[in-house]
Amino acid sequence: MIMGISVATFTQLHVLISLTGIATGIVVVSAMLKGHYARIWTATFLFTTVATSVTGFMFRSKFGPPHAIGVISLVVLAVAVTALYGLKLQGRWRWVYVVSAALALYLNIFVAVVQTFQKVEFFHALAPTQAEPPFAIAQGLLLVAFIALGVLAARRFHPTLDGRLSGQVTHRGST
Repeated sequence: MIMGISVATFTQLHVLISLTGIATGIVVVSAMLKGHYARIWTATFLFTTVATSVTGFMFRSKFGPPHAIGVISLVVLAVAVTALYGLKLQGRWRWVYVVSAALALYLNIFVAVVQTFQKVEFFHALAPTQAEPPFAIAQGLLLVAFIALGVLAARRFHPTLDGRLSGQVTHRGST
């Protein structure tokens, strides 16, 4: 039992939260690539990605790689939340937010790839110990893709948040 819920049910809840974080993160990064700030999607992404790490710590096991990724993710998310909500993306905090949000999404997908190679028989057969080339290639391609996405998003994401309270967001160059 974890928090009064069976381990199986808690695991399903954790996976659902994780997948929600990944899906909303893809929407957020896609919006950033277009220079847009997706307020509700961003809040949902940040909340569910924090919840993914927090719920991950609730599984009973020795401190290991999943916990280390969880700690890194929470630190990265704290930076993203501070840059966005506390410092309102002013000056360098715009690109700090973009990089930290993209890194948080990358870490979520990194873990999803690890889980896929552990739990899905087809992928597990390709890399049973995760030391085989198919696993390294998958993770390498993911890393290269996120570096490229992060650089592009940092170049393109230039919103102003002055209309945020009313739900209106203006974008540089828009009328």
